[in-house]
Amino acid sequence: MIQIKLKEKTITVPKGTPLLNLLEKDEQKKYYTCLVNKRVRELSFKISFDAEIEFLDITNIESMKAYEASVRYLIAKAFYELYPSESISFSYNVSRSIFVKSNNPNFIIDQNVINRVREYIDELIKQDLPIERVTFTLEEGKRIYEKFNLTDKLDILKYRPESNVHLYKCGDYYNYMHSYMVPSTGFITSYILKTYSPGMIVQYPRSETNGVIPTFEQSRIYGSTLKKASVWAKMIGCETVSKINDHVTKELSRDFIQTCETRHNNALAELGELIEKDKENIRLIAIAGPSSSGKTTFSNRLRIELMSRGIRPVTLSIDNYYIDRDKIAPDEFGNIDLEDINTIDVDLFNEHLLSLINGEEVDMPIFDFNVAKRTHTVKVKVPMNVPIIIEGIHALNEQLSASIPSHQKFKIFISPQIQVNIDNHSPISTTDLRLIRRIVRDKQFRNASAEHTLSMWKSVRNGEFKWIYPHQESSNYVYNSELTYELCVLKKYAMPLLKEINSDSPYFITANRLIKYLKYFKEIDESSIPCNSLIREFIGGSCFEV
Repeated sequence: MIQIKLKEKTITVPKGTPLLNLLEKDEQKKYYTCLVNKRVRELSFKISFDAEIEFLDITNIESMKAYEASVRYLIAKAFYELYPSESISFSYNVSRSIFVKSNNPNFIIDQNVINRVREYIDELIKQDLPIERVTFTLEEGKRIYEKFNLTDKLDILKYRPESNVHLYKCGDYYNYMHSYMVPSTGFITSYILKTYSPGMIVQYPRSETNGVIPTFEQSRIYGSTLKKASVWAKMIGCETVSKINDHVTKELSRDFIQTCETRHNNALAELGELIEKDKENIRLIAIAGPSSSGKTTFSNRLRIELMSRGIRPVTLSIDNYYIDRDKIAPDEFGNIDLEDINTIDVDLFNEHLLSLINGEEVDMPIFDFNVAKRTHTVKVKVPMNVPIIIEGIHALNEQLSASIPSHQKFKIFISPQIQVNIDNHSPISTTDLRLIRRIVRDKQFRNASAEHTLSMWKSVRNGEFKWIYPHQESSNYVYNSELTYELCVLKKYAMPLLKEINSDSPYFITANRLIKYLKYFKEIDESSIPCNSLIREFIGGSCFEV
């Protein structure tokens, strides 16, 4: 017998009891994963030691990820059973959804296909079939993947360091989604399938919306960027990790790096041309994007691109317009949200912005972050017909530049839009890519531990949803700052930092998840990375470092 602490009470249960059995029947489908001594476990896990247990519902990000992976699993099973000769791929898409496409251009996922898939999945849910985790040797796993024609999964096994492989079994079907899973099909209580040419969109409950499926919102600009990223990955043969690894050889690495860098150069040239064509009107260039998008390097490179066209922009720091910390009223809990736009003196910023654009001199405040207040002013004047660059979390927010007419503004949204999968059924999250970038940068330049970075990430994400993403569709241009080779570089820096996090840490869960897919990437020789590369902002060696 073992002792289990659960909800402030201790119970005694037999060794080998499944975690799910610790819940009352009417409670079981309210939860999707469980913390066992602060480590995430599936509900089918059989506990054999004394432990403190906390069941996690859909509002927890790890439970949400297990739910989402299980939805992907059911869709993949449905397509295998209904259309056995067809192959599909998943990718993350607009409005926090998943996009499903056929890998056969002659197979159209139309409304009839969606209806058949939905009916099949609903029947699986009704039957409440077990989804069992099973372990095989690598050779056994290869034979199963061959049987189910999952050749993309065969490719990734070449880079698996372990001698065994985990798969999930439902009936006679096997697959693996590189994630924890729910214990049975009946746990999937809510999902939406809808046509979205040339495939379909899958929506599911999100943790950041308290377990509700968000309203689907079209994102023309963001969606177009994702499409371009997908086309790019396919064009250079880098849709999956194994295909990326094929480029990481002594003979090919340099060309691979330079190919990716050239895409950035081309995008900068395109931006420069757009701004040059309208230089008689454009007076303000506003740049915003979520954390670790590479805004600093991008701003410098854009400035140089414009200088090469005879345009000499001036950068104005939004940070200098922060209100003195002691003058900011806290919320009802006594906290100050430093990302709130009201922590900026918006009226003064607008006044100065308009004056500078009109060629007038202003007394610009200087904000000292060490004392959290403005300490002095400096006189600033911008030559007439010279654009001003602003960059920051609120740069695209109309409040910040309300005094400037729309036709005088050029707005740029920057973010790494990765469209790469571990395999066809397991997409890599853009958010995870940015998190890895930030972990590496915080250690390189702030000597901060990965645990410290992870402790702030939820707050960072909340700020992004509140202050950045609502304004991305107002941008004139989306700059995709992803470099397809970058995880091969970041792996060397990130893995040791993630492995330092102890299993009793509340951030071990996230660290372990990141390790699970980083391990598949081959490391690349970074000596061929240019000093002005955006990735240098995170690993060091940038020519823009002060």
